[in-house]
Amino acid sequence: MEHGIFHFAERIPDTLIFGVLLLTGWFAHVAGEKTGIPRVTVLLVIGVLAGPAVLNLVPAEVVSWFDQITHLALAMVGFLLGESFMGRELKRSGRSVLIISLGEVLAAATFVFAATQLIGLDPVMGLLLAAMAPASAPAATLDVIHQTGASGPLSRTVLGVVAIDDAWGVILFSLLLVVAQALHSDAAPLEWLASGMWEVFGGIALGVLLGFPMAWMTGRMREGEPTLLEASGFVLLCGGLALWLNLSYLLACMALGATVANRARHYKRPFRDIDGASEPFLVIFFLLAGFKMDIGLLPSLGFIGLVYIISRSIGLIGGGMLAASAARADPVVRQNVGWCLLSQAGVALGLALLVEERFPEIGSKILPLVIGSTIIFELLGPVFVRWRLRKAGELAR
Repeated sequence: MEHGIFHFAERIPDTLIFGVLLLTGWFAHVAGEKTGIPRVTVLLVIGVLAGPAVLNLVPAEVVSWFDQITHLALAMVGFLLGESFMGRELKRSGRSVLIISLGEVLAAATFVFAATQLIGLDPVMGLLLAAMAPASAPAATLDVIHQTGASGPLSRTVLGVVAIDDAWGVILFSLLLVVAQALHSDAAPLEWLASGMWEVFGGIALGVLLGFPMAWMTGRMREGEPTLLEASGFVLLCGGLALWLNLSYLLACMALGATVANRARHYKRPFRDIDGASEPFLVIFFLLAGFKMDIGLLPSLGFIGLVYIISRSIGLIGGGMLAASAARADPVVRQNVGWCLLSQAGVALGLALLVEERFPEIGSKILPLVIGSTIIFELLGPVFVRWRLRKAGELAR
């Protein structure tokens, strides 16, 4: 019965695959709540197990969605980072949070690069690993603070730092990516310098340019209630134009978010809309990252991964301590803040995928390394946060 009611399509419909992926995201959320394992870790592990490296349960064409899903997810993440970095909330954070966040970001990148060069790693790969090192996982840290009811100078400082350190990290990544491209290229210095300036400053200019009309339109149709279509349309327009013009779409969308956060009268609603709209894309993004992981490379990357994990940890802990001292923060903050910043998740994976896009050969090695280290940091990071909050005497329960 070729055309009968029980005839099945030869190819699994994309709609069915999307439904399964989204329900897997729901399962990961429930499993994470029941077990205490971060959702990102659950999604990555499911992705690895279902991917071609293990059970090979996923149709090959699914991986071809990856670039588009990555661009969509990271455009939205960039927009959200723009609000935390340059929005009105930052003005309430104070000088101490700014100094600590910048200090730990720079220290993490510096220590990772120095450590990779000491073991003789290619400078371009070392630079790219350093560029990803500062990325953190605010959700994992915030969850511990909220669940435990922690309160005090350390908790307040950590909340402020994790709100903006990913934005510092994206800016540093964009700059180091330009330097890595220069080292990897045979182009004349002036040529790659002009290309790098176009990518970085052009991206920022594009975000600001689109941010003004977006800020003006926010709440025009109904006071205080921009539509999801309006908000997501501007974010994806900005990301798409940046890709088309060879600009940094992460910086462009971040500049868009920063402009809206500072210029719009009803600025909170578009960020809530985009935060909700990004959820399905992020779920698929994490699962696809797991699908792409080549487990066969892990043994050869084991030593490099260990060096990366140790040097990143030293950079964050030491950098946080030094920066807190420079900011004249409370002693309890100086001794503990760096330990509370070790978690690493979505942004780091997104940056690793951008590296794979720009440097396919190097990126194929960096992606499994970052996925492996992300799982470790996601599992251990919250444990360290709880430990240091208890040591600081700030746990309510």
